[in-house]
Amino acid sequence: MNNVPAKKTKESVQQYAKSDYVRFIIPSLIGMILFMIPVPFEDGMTVPVAFLANILGGWLENYIAAIATILMGITFVGSCLAKWVQPSWMIKSPFWSNLFQVTPPFFIARALGFLFAAMVLFEVGPSFIWSENTGGFLLTGLVPVLLTTFLLAGLFLPLLLDFGLLDLCGVLFAKMMRPVFKLPGRSSMDCLASWLGDGTIGVFLTSKQYEDGYYTEREAAVISTTFSVVSITFSIVVITEIGLAHMFVPYYLTIVGVGLVLAVVMPRIPPLSKKKDTYFKEIEHEDEKFVPAGHTPLQWGAVKAIEQARKNRSFSAFMQNGVKNVLDMWLAVIPVVMAIGTISLIIAEYTPFFEWIGAPFVPLLSLMQIPEATEASVSILVGFADMFLPAILSGGIESEMTRFIIACLSVTQLVYMSEVGGLILGSKLPINVKDLVLIFLLRTAIALPLIVLVAHLLF
Repeated sequence: MNNVPAKKTKESVQQYAKSDYVRFIIPSLIGMILFMIPVPFEDGMTVPVAFLANILGGWLENYIAAIATILMGITFVGSCLAKWVQPSWMIKSPFWSNLFQVTPPFFIARALGFLFAAMVLFEVGPSFIWSENTGGFLLTGLVPVLLTTFLLAGLFLPLLLDFGLLDLCGVLFAKMMRPVFKLPGRSSMDCLASWLGDGTIGVFLTSKQYEDGYYTEREAAVISTTFSVVSITFSIVVITEIGLAHMFVPYYLTIVGVGLVLAVVMPRIPPLSKKKDTYFKEIEHEDEKFVPAGHTPLQWGAVKAIEQARKNRSFSAFMQNGVKNVLDMWLAVIPVVMAIGTISLIIAEYTPFFEWIGAPFVPLLSLMQIPEATEASVSILVGFADMFLPAILSGGIESEMTRFIIACLSVTQLVYMSEVGGLILGSKLPINVKDLVLIFLLRTAIALPLIVLVAHLLF
């Protein structure tokens, strides 16, 4: 690891002008408000970025599916140009070449994503592809949310990343994050934004930090698969759909408790523990735990934050970084989500695959004294396709205890291919399909007995 110790003399700590503090505090405060402060939203709470994205989605409701399809078409055409034509403007630009020059699996995913989107938009081809439960759900339900969220989150993300807030948190929380979660202190803001906001924002933030050289492969893999949880609002939707809205408090406390246990355990076992501690890009790293003699962590963290903020004086550079963030997520990630999500939902909706792989869980569920074990077994692994499917499939289950277990498990499993899994695979994060399957199974195996224990205490 390329860690460079900070200078250890008191003289290295400068006195800064008020304008330097303002340059750090104001953008960072705005970033915190946008990404981390919950506000009332429909049935629950969300963060302002997601709230504004929802409003924008409402304004563009009649056009957003077509816009998303056009963007996927641009991605496919750009990838074709990079593969066969290789125009000089693309090859000479690090941004465009990095965006469009992809490996064969990603090229296929981009082609399928565009094909599926076009079939949904025009309702042509086999109906199982464009139905409202498969491709239709992705293009008209999930993709519009991603498109508007990526737009606003991408533009405003530099407020969190570039003005010193993460540097301050790195110093303040290093002594907690390292021993407990095996993560750098700066990841505390990433994890909190994911938990309070939305899993998509968490993956987005983690991906950018990894690409900028602040996280190792192992750290980026841990954060994106452990802390990129669903929003509180979606948790409310799940418990309401399952008919247990009156039990939201014990339900959410169970999610948080089990989630924290998983966050401690998962980084210490394969495949996450086997990821390399190497960086995507080599930059200078200082020891976050070091604090000069005579200074508190807060004082030294403020110094590091102000030094970072002073590097960002150009509004045009701020906007350029934001636009690049947006294009990167729009063109690189959305087609992959569309392709992988549609295929996963087709398998879940039109094949008995998840019934087959859920069957071995029946004896285990019966041993745990879970009522209607056979019916519940179908929902155990179907969450890998989409987090909402377990709640839908449990509609015929009469036992409140069983429905409670399914609701908690579906949220704590976390890695579902119609959104978070697709986002991870579409990004440059060092995680493949095999990793996601294993992580999902391990999270299920660890979370299930903990949730069942809580359920037996409650019912």
